[in-house]
Amino acid sequence: MKKKVLILGVCSLLLCGCGKIPTLSNGDEAVVTFKDGDMISANDFYEEIKNSYGLDTLINMIDKYVFEKEFPDEIENAEAYGEASVDQLISYTGSEEDALTYVQQYYGYQTLDAYKNFAYIGYLQSIAIEQYVKDNITDEELEEYYENDVYPDMTISHILITPDVTDDMSEDEQTEAEDAAKAQIEDIIAELNEAKENGEDIEEVFANLAEEYSEDDDTKDDGGNLGEINIGDLDSNYDELIKAASELEDGEYSTEVITTELGYHVILKTKTGEKASYDDSVDSMKDAIAQDKLSTDQSLMVDAVRYYRDLYELDIIDSEMDSQYGVYMNNLINTYASTSSN
Repeated sequence: MKKKVLILGVCSLLLCGCGKIPTLSNGDEAVVTFKDGDMISANDFYEEIKNSYGLDTLINMIDKYVFEKEFPDEIENAEAYGEASVDQLISYTGSEEDALTYVQQYYGYQTLDAYKNFAYIGYLQSIAIEQYVKDNITDEELEEYYENDVYPDMTISHILITPDVTDDMSEDEQTEAEDAAKAQIEDIIAELNEAKENGEDIEEVFANLAEEYSEDDDTKDDGGNLGEINIGDLDSNYDELIKAASELEDGEYSTEVITTELGYHVILKTKTGEKASYDDSVDSMKDAIAQDKLSTDQSLMVDAVRYYRDLYELDIIDSEMDSQYGVYMNNLINTYASTSSN
């Protein structure tokens, strides 16, 4: 019975439509018929495809079943993601025809619907993996993260100098431009140091320097003021400024150059707010810890998939498919274990 269910599932992915299925004299369903009355049976078809791309199809069917059971509230989002993935591919290639050619060439799928299903399952899988990692975060990890990586809101100003780098520059020219930008920030810090020694109002001096030199057009006319911000409030580059500001007292400026993808910065912290409570921070901490774990230990993805499949007591009846699945999982485990250890 399971073999027949698998065959029908494969038909739904690979054939345009079966209609009324003819049968052989022994009762086997036929996939192809010939004018002399001969047929290719569904069983023969099954035996043939399971040794080529049958395992991929089976794994997709397994994961679709498991993840839809576990995350029914995400099905609508997954469907939207699948649709968006196809639309994005059509936009990228220029037409449905070109998108189909791309999918056939680079993914091995014969229809855009098959590619959409691939994206759909991938979305559910990513939800499952992240949830598995979150569920296995310990209280000790949360407490350590709260102590070291959760910051209060801080009111910060900055001065940004962006290296004047262009794509047609040589490597030496790019380095020279970056060194010049960094040197300009160091000069600004020197001016702040001098103002401090002279007892001048640092906030006023900083604001004047920002207006004169900063290349952040959105803040320079307001003295470089970024407002009250925290991790995740702005572009991720600004997270580095938050971390640097956490080391400063109110009214202090950074005495070392801060480097981000935007360029080079000096910051001034003018006010520190209250740190969010532990309970209010739990969800965001789990999100951050999970992302960090997944970026450094890809074997967790395999652990997660195995966990959910085992939860439903997965049992592959076909011994050959079961053997292929075992080899596949062992290779996957070894690959990610090797990747994570490097």
